[in-house]
Amino acid sequence: MSELVTGDAVVLGLRPARLPSRALATAIDLAVVFFVFILISVVVGIASVTLDEAAVAAITVALFLLVLIGGPIAVETLSHGRSLGKLACGLRVVRDDGGPIRFRHALVRGAMGAVEILMTFGAVACIASLVSARGRRLGDVFAGTLVVRERVAARGSAALPAPPPWLVGRFSQLDLSAVPDELWLAVRQYLTRMHQLDPGVGGSIAGRLADELVARTGIVPPQGIPAAAFLAAVVHERQARDARRAFARVSPVVGPVAAGGSGAPAVSGAPLATAPPGAPGASGASGSSAFPVPGDGARREAEGSGGVGGSSGGFAPPG
Repeated sequence: MSELVTGDAVVLGLRPARLPSRALATAIDLAVVFFVFILISVVVGIASVTLDEAAVAAITVALFLLVLIGGPIAVETLSHGRSLGKLACGLRVVRDDGGPIRFRHALVRGAMGAVEILMTFGAVACIASLVSARGRRLGDVFAGTLVVRERVAARGSAALPAPPPWLVGRFSQLDLSAVPDELWLAVRQYLTRMHQLDPGVGGSIAGRLADELVARTGIVPPQGIPAAAFLAAVVHERQARDARRAFARVSPVVGPVAAGGSGAPAVSGAPLATAPPGAPGASGASGSSAFPVPGDGARREAEGSGGVGGSSGGFAPPG
């Protein structure tokens, strides 16, 4: 079973759902929808007993459109692709690029589902899913979506590469609140799989992700820093902040380390980020975005210590 791959050759690690699990999820959803439809029809039928046949027929058509078609569209939109049946089967509807679906995706899927599922009793949907390499029905093809499995067997994943030593702690004062989770996910996926990509494609992806981080954070990194090294340093900073917050919640009584101590970061307050001895810019203030560009010798030393400085070319931040 193949994994989901974007147009930039980035493996997203999502596994497309196959026909049996999709059919079970659809059966659960249809059972719930038809139960609600029958229940509402009985209530409306009792309330409209005095109406003529034309009015009753119009109400029936309206209920069919609102409940059997509009209901699944609303549920998929509000739950970002997880209906009751898909939630029970561990499935989810996502875009082709792995992102969450929106109203227009759910609308196309629901409109096509009325034809290929309700009107043909699922025959068209089953044939299309069997023919498709990723198990997509016609609604998924026209909407640009894919049903994937969320509950998959745990597999060992590549660890995030460590940033160069002379970049550790340099972004301790950077405001990361404006960076969305989708961008963090894309950066992590690139860093864990950048050695599997073509160097030209990987450099292009790294430059684009770095430009997006620059636009979200407002930082102007120095010229000459490879895009992959910049991404690794910013992700490392975010992980360090998450670890400090988690440790503070577990041990709230631990106080900050004195400034003249061993140099470990404080549990509360701003972290004490220091560059290693001899690193470029070590004498400057920590967290400053303006620091000298490391020389070739320092870069070679960082690359030799396991950093990611040499994985891709540099990038120019937007003007």
